[in-house]
Amino acid sequence: MVSIKYLKPYFEGKKVFLTGHTGFKGSWLLQILSLLGAEVKGFSLAPEKKDDLYHLIDGDSLCFSSIIHDIRDAEILRMELLRFEPDFVFHLAAQPLVLKGYDEPLYTFEVNGQGTANVLEALRHVDKKCIAIMITTDKVYENIDDSRLFREDDKLGGYDPYSASKAVSEIIISSFRSSYFHPDKIEQHKKSIASVRAGNVIGGGDFADNRIVPDIIRSLQANLTVTLRNPKAIRPWQHVLEPLGAYLLLATKMVDHPAKYNTAYNLGPAKDDILTVEELTRIAIAKAGKGAVEIIEDSNKPHEAATLMLDIDKAKIELGWQPKFDAKMAIEKTVEWYLDDQAADIKCLQQINAYFENKIDDADEN
Repeated sequence: MVSIKYLKPYFEGKKVFLTGHTGFKGSWLLQILSLLGAEVKGFSLAPEKKDDLYHLIDGDSLCFSSIIHDIRDAEILRMELLRFEPDFVFHLAAQPLVLKGYDEPLYTFEVNGQGTANVLEALRHVDKKCIAIMITTDKVYENIDDSRLFREDDKLGGYDPYSASKAVSEIIISSFRSSYFHPDKIEQHKKSIASVRAGNVIGGGDFADNRIVPDIIRSLQANLTVTLRNPKAIRPWQHVLEPLGAYLLLATKMVDHPAKYNTAYNLGPAKDDILTVEELTRIAIAKAGKGAVEIIEDSNKPHEAATLMLDIDKAKIELGWQPKFDAKMAIEKTVEWYLDDQAADIKCLQQINAYFENKIDDADEN
């Protein structure tokens, strides 16, 4: 399995252009890359809240350069990326919320669709070998709620604007790969482009609105009842370190075999690792030692798929990757992070080191 010792030779001293570095996942990835000795240039909007994880870990101190700017500005993005001459690009910048997608559909399509195209267009002008990992979501598939496991070659689609915008980004990635970054011509363009589809990521330091775990934590901290709008919904719950470890592992594979891994990969829990929203919530409450659940029936609530699960066999077979946490452990480790009184950067680094060195059981012992 992937470890710090394995990853460090690939990233130490290398230049990494990280979009979305001020976000939840971006902040965790920034800490890992810093631990690996990479030189990171971030490109993102400013954190939305004063207590966002990026501020709590002093993210600016971990960056070679932090560019606070809108990814929809293609000219500035291109200038900053070309000036940096990266060895790796990790594209995480996105509008990541389903409900915000309903409220702001045009913005969601612009950020997730055009923003992805802007990154890829900038990459066209990089005159050196470069590995790009483009992050989308598990919600890119045409989901008719038939309880199937989605495979990478299944039909793309999206009922809601967020899901559709991410399906659009996958089509854009595929188009740029075929048109400008084809694996058969890698000696000419020198770019390797992969996309990864992971969603329902949980972990310490997520303070976003309208996401289940932050909502649970806020309710528990305020001694309020946790209210659920879709208690029976099934999602591929995974701890944030699972996909981040997979992104880094995939990048190393692409360094060693630049023409081989230019494709899409699903990342998620094992196929029999199934929890509903209500089950996840009750595990969190049990771990916290307090709290209660209330089910809210709302016939006017926005549509969200009842079931969403991924087939991860391709990543397991081609990358040698598989999840280390089951869903129960993922939510327990997440709650432990919020209950721990230590500084955020210390808590994150403890969990990072424990995860990558396979010291799972004692990750949060002090």
